[in-house]
Amino acid sequence: MLQAIKSFFASSMTPADEPATPAGSKDIRLAACALLLELANADDEFTEDEQQHLESAVRRQFGLDAAEAEKLLDLAQREREEAVDLWQFTNLIAENYSTGQKMVLAEIMWGLVYSDGDLASKEDYLMRKICNLLRLEPGYLAEARQRFKGDV
Repeated sequence: MLQAIKSFFASSMTPADEPATPAGSKDIRLAACALLLELANADDEFTEDEQQHLESAVRRQFGLDAAEAEKLLDLAQREREEAVDLWQFTNLIAENYSTGQKMVLAEIMWGLVYSDGDLASKEDYLMRKICNLLRLEPGYLAEARQRFKGDV
């Protein structure tokens, strides 16, 4: 599994005209996608609207084409299924993302949970849990939610 992840990032994630990025930033992308997938599945229903929102956000935020985004999400899904908890993902992001980057991720997460038109109680709980694990203060979570709602 680890080799599949490494070869994906080595071959797919670095555009030919850009220098290679540190491996850690690539692992962070995988962690962020795993968290997004966890949220998408929180209410036991991964809708078409959530799928479209997730794919669009991943392509936009990481500068990927559709095939690269699909590969990344597939790898993230496998990692998510093998994980025993969210800490491995949230800790990597908490240690390496700035507060601003965490806020952007929180906005994407709010967009994802609202993309099906309904905020389930499990989704709300998981949003708060993830943001706590990311070491985002409650005020930041509320601000990200307001910024997302302002964009809608």
